Amino acid sequence: MSAAADREEARLRRRAAGDIKGAMRGLRSNLAMLNRQVGVRLELRDVDVDCLDVINSQGPISPTALARAAGLHPATLTGILDRLERGGWIVRERAAADRRSVVVRTLPDRLGELYHLLSGMNSSLDEICADYTTDQLQLIAGFLRRSAIAGHDSGRELQ
Repeated sequence: MSAAADREEARLRRRAAGDIKGAMRGLRSNLAMLNRQVGVRLELRDVDVDCLDVINSQGPISPTALARAAGLHPATLTGILDRLERGGWIVRERAAADRRSVVVRTLPDRLGELYHLLSGMNSSLDEICADYTTDQLQLIAGFLRRSAIAGHDSGRELQ
């Protein structure tokens, strides 16, 4: 490849990377707005919705592990769990292996309300995914997983 072709390739790559970063900022903003709107409908704070997502995807989970996964101070998490429990979103149970420890799990009936409000977004994503091959979807999923890890790691560096 010639030097001019190399420079052009580098320029196109920088532009494409910039486009991805811009699209991800837009995605983050739009998903944050969606989560706020869902939270308002369900009378939940943004952080409550975030914790429900972690509990649902990783639970049952100990409060300590949840605090770490959500990037929250344990004292802050106690208030969040109290709110979620009062609202009927979660239960705290004694762990089967060690009766002294507690695990948190979501309640399926209440989660149905959350899923219903997110069903429009899920349907839209299904339509978008239909335009891609399996190989392309696997590539996109890998990129998104790696991006999520980068975001998590960057957040931990700020703690």
